[in-house]
Amino acid sequence: MNESTPNLEELAHLLCASGDYRVQRRLSPRSTVTPPDGTPTKSAIVIDVETTGLDLEKDEIIELAMIPFTYALDGRVFEIGQTFHRYQEPSTPISPEITRITGITDSMVAGHKIDVAEVATFAGPAALVIAHNAAFDRRFAERLSDVFTTKPWACSMSQIDWAAEGFEGTKLHYLAAGAGFFYDRHRAEHDCRAVIELLASDLPVTNRTALASLLDSARLPTWRIWAENAPFDLKDALKARGYRWNGDGNPNPRAWYIDVNDAQREAEIGFLRREIYLRDVELLVHRMDAYNRFSDRQN
Repeated sequence: MNESTPNLEELAHLLCASGDYRVQRRLSPRSTVTPPDGTPTKSAIVIDVETTGLDLEKDEIIELAMIPFTYALDGRVFEIGQTFHRYQEPSTPISPEITRITGITDSMVAGHKIDVAEVATFAGPAALVIAHNAAFDRRFAERLSDVFTTKPWACSMSQIDWAAEGFEGTKLHYLAAGAGFFYDRHRAEHDCRAVIELLASDLPVTNRTALASLLDSARLPTWRIWAENAPFDLKDALKARGYRWNGDGNPNPRAWYIDVNDAQREAEIGFLRREIYLRDVELLVHRMDAYNRFSDRQN
């Protein structure tokens, strides 16, 4: 570098140090870190799917990416493995809207098919599957391969308290911007790499890695409480309290539901009996853990 060429890293440091600027760096592949001798590690994969739409009954996967990595039980990220990336041609043309969002065109996926046996072999060694919006990715992934039905899952979007750490949203590109980097969005491999970068980063308030926080949340049971046959005119009250409608045609009830932790369970049951049903009704309650959370299989 000659004297007339600015040192970009020095300039970035000066801008950040001024307090008047924030610098975002383009995400580059994370360097592999060798675990210290004697450190117990486990393997995980980050998965992302791009699809023809949001409807589980009619839409299809058109792109799948998985990236494995090893981690310590305290949340440190070590070795990053090779990427698994495949396209798949859907049974109908990709809509212009999906192409606009993902950049994936019919010509890119033409003639491609995901080998399910290959997927199972790649995902088989993972002790944990992580997705950013696991409620979406898991359900599509389970339709692709049974290997995903046997794994514990964690969600980097919903199982980390990003707001408490000072982040204003939970979408992946918001979190990336808050963490100081940017990347090419809505492509499966790039999304996976962005998730790994976030998980390996220290959170600004608790000073723990995001992965450590995620692991703590994933290990705890939660409870799904169903408000079956709730009065229609009280649906807004349920929505305001955080209930979601299950109407996908999966084996679970077509009803409003909410997921709560152990400490919230009895209070939530009391709310339904007191404010919604006005009587001491028996409620359907499912225990959720990392093996069935985010899945639409019967719990």
